[in-house]
Amino acid sequence: MTESRISGLYRLDVGQRIDELERLGWLSTPDATALRQGRHVLLSSAADKIIENVVGVFGLPFAIAPNIIVNGTDRLVPMVVEEPSIVAGLSFAAALARGHGGFRASCVESLLAGQIHLTDFDDADVAARRIENAGPDVIAAANRVHPRLVERGGGVREIEVRRLELPDGKPALAVHLLVDTCDAMGANLVNTICEAVTPQIVEICGGNAVMRILSNLTDRSLVTATVRYGIDELATDGLDGATVRDAIVTTSDIAAVDPHRAATHNKGVMNGIDAVALATGNDWRAIEAGAHAFAATGGQYRPLSRWMVGDEGELVGEICVPLKVGIVGGTLAANPAAALGIRITGVSRATELAELMAVVGLAQNFAALRALATTGIQQGHMRLHARSVAATAGVPEELFDEVVEQLVAEGDIRQVRAVEVAAGLEGARKQGDAPTGTAVGKVILLGEHAVVYGKHALALPIPNAVTATVSDTGTGLSLVVPEWGLSRDIQSDNDNDSGIDAAVKLILRELGIDRDGFAIHVRSALPRAMGLGSSAAFAVAIVRAFDAVLELGLDDARVNEVAFECEKLAHGTPSGIDNTLATYARPMLFRKSDKLHFEELELAEPPPLIIASSGRSGITHEQVAGVRARYEQNRAHYTAIFEQIDALSIAGAAALGGADYAKLGELMNICNGLLNAIGVSTPELEHMISLARHAGASGAKLTGAGGGGSIVALCPGAVAEVSTALASAGYRTITLTNGMEAV
Repeated sequence: MTESRISGLYRLDVGQRIDELERLGWLSTPDATALRQGRHVLLSSAADKIIENVVGVFGLPFAIAPNIIVNGTDRLVPMVVEEPSIVAGLSFAAALARGHGGFRASCVESLLAGQIHLTDFDDADVAARRIENAGPDVIAAANRVHPRLVERGGGVREIEVRRLELPDGKPALAVHLLVDTCDAMGANLVNTICEAVTPQIVEICGGNAVMRILSNLTDRSLVTATVRYGIDELATDGLDGATVRDAIVTTSDIAAVDPHRAATHNKGVMNGIDAVALATGNDWRAIEAGAHAFAATGGQYRPLSRWMVGDEGELVGEICVPLKVGIVGGTLAANPAAALGIRITGVSRATELAELMAVVGLAQNFAALRALATTGIQQGHMRLHARSVAATAGVPEELFDEVVEQLVAEGDIRQVRAVEVAAGLEGARKQGDAPTGTAVGKVILLGEHAVVYGKHALALPIPNAVTATVSDTGTGLSLVVPEWGLSRDIQSDNDNDSGIDAAVKLILRELGIDRDGFAIHVRSALPRAMGLGSSAAFAVAIVRAFDAVLELGLDDARVNEVAFECEKLAHGTPSGIDNTLATYARPMLFRKSDKLHFEELELAEPPPLIIASSGRSGITHEQVAGVRARYEQNRAHYTAIFEQIDALSIAGAAALGGADYAKLGELMNICNGLLNAIGVSTPELEHMISLARHAGASGAKLTGAGGGGSIVALCPGAVAEVSTALASAGYRTITLTNGMEAV
């Protein structure tokens, strides 16, 4: 089976997802064709043979979650569920676990208990001993009921007798026949066996048989699963990994002592397990009943999973849940969707499916707890809710993603608002004359931090990075950046603004615009705070948009000046390279001085570059300030390092101009070592760099201020390999192609 790590599956439409799964070998051609044509769906005529009074078939989303590794084997997970964020949460948790080998799971035994309840005997203890003594005879008789089950390696394994006392004080016995049902769930098998041997048991012990039926508390079919997450993998924007780990452990500890919390904790576990049960035709109601009964067997309702700190400081999760499932029998033959779900999992035994379900429950639990510990559970829900609302509102496909982004940014997710946003976007497109401004991003190949101290830096533009549109509304000042989750009204009378609001007002002051009445809409292909010049491109694009709408007649020099003021506001003591690249959009060897100084480079060809973002913000002013403090403490050594970086940048410009990628790659590798030495790299950036080099990059290094952010890799002859390696590890990539286009 192929690797389950599939990057960007959610970005594809339904048909493209089917195509990709078929291409990767997860779907056979007949199954892919059935999905495209809707032939995997249960028909009303077939449904009428499964239950009574059928009038139709009720639909639920059938989805695929990638990235799972169980006991060293890659799996895809079919899920039938209507609740937003479950599939995304599982996929994310699974991808994060791959660095530690994924999940381990075990099902030591898989026995289903058939119960025969007895009352009205002379002496309960005597009756129990008689049944226990006759156990081998009862087991032999029971196994004669289903000889083919025995032939397949299954059958009754044990007999247990449990003494009970009814509420009125009368004694009762529960006789358990523990049956190995092989790859069937086995409810009908076990019920038939119980019915068949009940007369024999009554004859042995006397009394009266009250019930004979299976138990859904399948505590002789327990499945355990474990997973580990490293500290670095847990970190998120604004929170370090240890903080996230400890918050998850605390939520787990609370569930252990609070049944009200434990119920919600376990609901998160069952979100995943139930969805797989439905997708594979298993009895999710029986699974739910057994899981919750098992959670209460100690006398208090408790969580099915727990999270703790490992010996090396990592987060460790474990789950123990009763799961008796099947991959044959039941309604599988009658329901083509369930049969397809089994095939997608790739399992060959029922215990493997049970292990996969336990893993899914643990992973889904992690995703929920991590959301609670960081961004809050609603963030993922709201995005998917916005998609549902936009679909219900009939938003056209070409406007769909933009409408969803704006709804989420505004926090106003209503059908009527979706219609309004779509109408506004459609109107703007039809006019086709909205004044716009554009700017490029930047990728530094050599020279970070040294450039702040007057040394050279080698940098290239990232085209088509940011576009800004300004509309003259007459009143108010608003800003929308859908990709950054921003939608706000800027108060012109607030003098204490910081960040983006302050930058917008600074632009207005610098341009001599003494009124508001503008709506600014920015689209960015650059992730924010990833070391790719997003803040400078933001400023340049807005300045140019105002220039267009108000006909200010600005030249590039003035645009650059205003953008530099915005950079000082954002980063404190910037070198000026970001705003200069954003303005002039040319490859350059840049040096900070009293006057603008850069050497424009003529390239024989665009270099084969891959940029990958870690997803963790690198705050430029913090990194620059940290280097400044270390520089002040050890000027001589830091000056020597900056001079080495300066020499690398000058030599790199010559190598780039001559397309000497072996030389340039070597210089990049050396530069990364120096940047690491001054304390601006991170373990994750070094991991990304290692991935790129092992995949064939001649050079790879962090780019930008560091402390998070992005890397850049030079990949002559290995662009696809390096891009795949980084994307498969979960990192967002940008490829600079022959047209220097960002894709």
